[in-house]
Amino acid sequence: MEVSYKKIWKILIDKDMKKKDLQSNACTSWDSVTKLSKGENVSMDVLIKVL
Repeated sequence: MEVSYKKIWKILIDKDMKKKDLQSNACTSWDSVTKLSKGENVSMDVLIKVL
């Protein structure tokens, strides 16, 4: 099953944020943000931090 994080990227665009802002605001690693941008699987802990 393919994962889609399109809603997260739409929220970032709406809030005029960059990936760097997401990483710092969510207190998550850059690796996790990279996985999100590539559509790869991330842990639920990362998703909870992002949301």
